[in-house]
Amino acid sequence: MADIALRFHKDPLVLSAPIDELLARQGVDVAQEREFLDLIEPETVFEAQRLDHMMGAQCLVTNTYDITRARLAHKRFQEQSAEIARASVDILRDLQPQHIIASIGPTRLPIDPESRVSLKQNRDQYARAAQDFGDGIDAILLDGMVSLADLKCALAGVKKSSDLPVFASVNLDAAGTMEGRATTWAEALAVMADFQADVAGFC
Repeated sequence: MADIALRFHKDPLVLSAPIDELLARQGVDVAQEREFLDLIEPETVFEAQRLDHMMGAQCLVTNTYDITRARLAHKRFQEQSAEIARASVDILRDLQPQHIIASIGPTRLPIDPESRVSLKQNRDQYARAAQDFGDGIDAILLDGMVSLADLKCALAGVKKSSDLPVFASVNLDAAGTMEGRATTWAEALAVMADFQADVAGFC
């Protein structure tokens, strides 16, 4: 696969959409089973991802939103994090997309911005998740970060363990602030710039 960074500022790149809705229509309990499907029903994930590939998405995003060990622990899958991450990449590799992007969602751990221990624990969650994907991906998408402290930890952790391009995205409400917080898009964008995100985005 070509270096995705060579396409920045030149080509529009279309990313595949989350497959949660398609899975839910098939009776999947997305909140509990999303990532585990990469292991036990890869053909289901393959078919869902194939639709976006057929529609022309150049970048297929892994089905791994809750891949951090903190999130997988809620489903008792934390010891299978690397296995799940690599299975998700293998599913997309079979579709032969132009680029594969690894999705990492927020840990949702409580973070004390004044505590080095708290910040390190959260940062290490993201670093480990990035490592779990191994080879075969072109970039990492930090998707839906929930606070500035979380965004900083995520970017620092991924940058610590990987030299791949990093996409960072936050969810905004109608007022242009991060959901449930007074943090503005401008503040989030400044953090993305300070921590050298290669692509900045919002939903």
